Amino acid sequence: MSNRLILKKVIDIEMKAILTMLNSINYIEFDKVCKLIIDCQGRLIITGMGKSGLVGRKIAATMASTGTPAFFVHPGEAGHGDLGMIVKGDVVLAISNSGNSDEINVLLPVIKKLDLPLISITKNLSGRLAQEADVALTLGDFEEACPMGLAPTSSTTATMVLGDALAIVLLEARGFKSDDFALSHPAGSLGKKLLTDVSDIMKSGDEVPVVTGDTSIIDALFEITEKRLGMTVVVDGENNYGVLTDGDIRRLLTINQDMSQPIASVMKTTPITASPEMKASEALNIMRQKKVNQLIVFNSDKLVGVLALRDLVQAGIN
Repeated sequence: MSNRLILKKVIDIEMKAILTMLNSINYIEFDKVCKLIIDCQGRLIITGMGKSGLVGRKIAATMASTGTPAFFVHPGEAGHGDLGMIVKGDVVLAISNSGNSDEINVLLPVIKKLDLPLISITKNLSGRLAQEADVALTLGDFEEACPMGLAPTSSTTATMVLGDALAIVLLEARGFKSDDFALSHPAGSLGKKLLTDVSDIMKSGDEVPVVTGDTSIIDALFEITEKRLGMTVVVDGENNYGVLTDGDIRRLLTINQDMSQPIASVMKTTPITASPEMKASEALNIMRQKKVNQLIVFNSDKLVGVLALRDLVQAGIN
């Protein structure tokens, strides 16, 4: 069989497995699982052996990043001391394709003694794990994509999809928002995008280039050069602001503009603005849409800073 045919066959088998799982889920039991986890006063403890364990690690990571305190415990290590990480108030989610994993079955008496709610994900209800679980979810009967039917393939895919669905249901139930997501993802570009406000990186105070409307164009150029933001804010009377960029000045030079004239005569009178509490990523989108490199930052009617494109780039906002 050609590589292309194998590719198509594997994907087709795994898609059918997901559909089988969808049709096999007992929605009443699924709702019970959601309630157990939502009402949990501790953490969601996920365990599984082999490939089921690898999927369990991924589900735990997804849960933890979307508002459900969760972590993975290896069942083999749990039997040699790691059970101490599990305490009253926790909920245990155990994953086993057959439902007869020796490593997990060894833990069942301890889980019961600690009086912890036990949720199982298995292929059917015949195994010991599903029989002893307080709530049992089943994947259904389908073939593995492995031609020998040995390597977990379709079953791990279906389990991961079920875990993702559970995580998203819990996310919605908790009212988990992007700001909450940001708090668990502070590192990298995603965290910076969600956490950084304009006020965090804007220039303020003496760093802001400011001139009055009667300042000459040439003197305004000196202010632009000194503050190195490529522009200056123009204050022309009470609550009347304008802006002039170094690009504007270059264009004035090409038409032999008298540089001793007051800047109010040539400034842009409708500057594009931002607020200090605006997300830096939102400010960047405004710059891209308006094709500008700076935004004047106002808090109500008060000038508080200037945000430059280069500052966004240096902060890793893209």
